[in-house]
Amino acid sequence: MSRDALKREFLHNAGWGDASCNAMGSDASKRSYDRVTRESQTAILMNAPFEAGEDIGPFVKVTQILRKFGYSAPNLLAQDDENGFLLLEDLGDALFAKLAPVSSAFERQIYESAIDLLLDMHRHGAEGLAPYDVPVYRREASLFTDWYIPHATGEELPTEAREQFLSLVESEMPIPPIPVITLRDFHAENLIWIEDRQGIARVGLLDYQDALAGHPAYDLVSLLEDARRDTSKALQNEMLDYYINKSGVSSGPFLKCYSALGAQRNLKIVGIFTRLCCRDGKEFYPTLIPRVWKHLMNDLSHPDLSVLKHWVEENAPEPDEEIIERICKNRA
Repeated sequence: MSRDALKREFLHNAGWGDASCNAMGSDASKRSYDRVTRESQTAILMNAPFEAGEDIGPFVKVTQILRKFGYSAPNLLAQDDENGFLLLEDLGDALFAKLAPVSSAFERQIYESAIDLLLDMHRHGAEGLAPYDVPVYRREASLFTDWYIPHATGEELPTEAREQFLSLVESEMPIPPIPVITLRDFHAENLIWIEDRQGIARVGLLDYQDALAGHPAYDLVSLLEDARRDTSKALQNEMLDYYINKSGVSSGPFLKCYSALGAQRNLKIVGIFTRLCCRDGKEFYPTLIPRVWKHLMNDLSHPDLSVLKHWVEENAPEPDEEIIERICKNRA
């Protein structure tokens, strides 16, 4: 049976057989989405083919955790584990990325609401989630050395230099004594403003299937050092202060963790965006690398990260127009 036939069968079994489907596109994964409509009702169909390496299980698991705490993850309306389909509550189209430019005051309001959600989430443990620990930090950071550097320079990085880099990453990464739910892709294109809800329930959540038990600073840096939209230094500083003041954490140690995790995250993203182009043929992603590089350099400006900064400056070229063009020429 074709994938389209399986989709129609799933919708029929879910009671949405007469619904119309409008493609919403795909994301960086192999998943794709449709908005399905019947009369005045809408829902979101997630299409996650197992044969393409997708699995709806993690999304379902994390959804159940988030909804247990009252957060606005979409309600699961129907699921087909074998064929990789989910029918989800439609949270709307009011993405933070669309709303933030309305005004600086409204941008602050919705970002404060997102941080209020993080503050509440950080009161809970992360039972049932795998740890976001040093082996994961190393594995993710290796995307920088294994994808960005070779495609930016045209040469493989020597094994000794690669191991030196990973040792530096390992020595700089904080290990949280009390892990919290860490969604890992907590940014403006994965957050939806739900006007008719109250408090932190106004923040709708998307794309959290990779959640782990990590450090409280990780999702905050994901939000403020956004790979897909510019966030002003004023907004970043204001929201950092907002989190620190409301959480009561000690500023110095927290900012060290924030910078270290930001560096790890941005090194990973530079590698992922290169891989998405060179392996998966998605040429849009390299155009985002210069913004991520600026975030990376900002993170590495922390005095405690000076050795890692020196390594990056010595071994990896800054992604100027020539470098981005070179990466795009290697598109699969």
